[in-house]
Amino acid sequence: MTPHRPSLEQIFETQIQKLALTLRPDTVDLYRTVVRRFVAYLRASFPELRRLSQLRRDPHLLGWFRSLSEQQQPLSNPSRIDYLVRLRRLLDDLNASGHAVRPDLIRGEDFPPQPRYLPRPLSPQEDQLLGQELRRTDDLYANTLLLLRATGIRLGECIHLPLDCLRQVGTEQWALHVPLGKLHTERLVPADIEVRRIVERILTLRTSARLARSAKSQGFLLPRRGARYALERILRSALAHAAKRAGCSTHVTPHRLRHSFATELVRLGVSLPALMKLLGHKDIRMSLRYVLVTQQDLQREFHQARQNAAHLHRVPTLALPNDISGAGLPSVRQALEATRHLLEMYRRQLGDQRTRRKLQRLDKRLLTVASELQRIDTKENEEKLAS
Repeated sequence: MTPHRPSLEQIFETQIQKLALTLRPDTVDLYRTVVRRFVAYLRASFPELRRLSQLRRDPHLLGWFRSLSEQQQPLSNPSRIDYLVRLRRLLDDLNASGHAVRPDLIRGEDFPPQPRYLPRPLSPQEDQLLGQELRRTDDLYANTLLLLRATGIRLGECIHLPLDCLRQVGTEQWALHVPLGKLHTERLVPADIEVRRIVERILTLRTSARLARSAKSQGFLLPRRGARYALERILRSALAHAAKRAGCSTHVTPHRLRHSFATELVRLGVSLPALMKLLGHKDIRMSLRYVLVTQQDLQREFHQARQNAAHLHRVPTLALPNDISGAGLPSVRQALEATRHLLEMYRRQLGDQRTRRKLQRLDKRLLTVASELQRIDTKENEEKLAS
């Protein structure tokens, strides 16, 4: 009997099940979506294709790439990039597992350009007005939005905050414990008096909320009903209404509060590496997308740097020994060391390489003199001890 040959769907599904051992369920679902759309395209456009070994870059893969951008509702560039990355991963894994898959079916030139996201912080005026409106409202959801703005955490991270999210990390030092989230990392975000006050207010409002008694709310800072997405929709709607009441002229989302948090911290002097840790990023390039640098910021930083430049290359004065009376060998050796130090500081400021080399040779001569003086001093001390 001829053995049953698995279909394309079965081959891809077997590989996806292997990936499911280490990937999150949402990621596995995305792999299945990509495979379903790819196989559906092959069935409609190339019904004679039955085996992986028949796959060709042209026309099969190139035709699918075109279909993604030419369909009635074309996929955005980020979605197309995501589709190509997932399918390439599956094809490479199948090739490594012994399936007859041609290499290089998906190349770097097939990926559309990455969109260049601009920072989207609120203007200082709208940020202030929105904060005032949320504090005036002072309900559970308004205080949750204030917590987002004060800590810069993601909306999904906020929803999963535990009841004991406030941790004391030192004397008069507190931090907000953000559990495992989007990038499979957890972190501690410093919590000042304002953040602690907001968390305490949420705990107070939580006790009076009917949802807090739900089994799904146990262990979480924010009470919930149903899936997490229901709470996300409520918070987004609460923010939109608060922004409208505050007179904000643009559409305000929870993620824009995160952009405002990052931009404010950089203007206050927080370094980019520290900001990356606060935001929970693994790549500093991602943190740069959150920071809006205005012309006023550039002017302030430039003039401050120019003021500091005058103090970078101060040459120290020659410190002659004052604690030794007379002109003895110890005084001479100490003055010689100070001279060598000043000479080296001066040499480092020169741009002419020939002069730098001459000064370096002169320093070697001074070093020889210092060595000879040390030998003389040692010999004199030995003679004094012998006598």
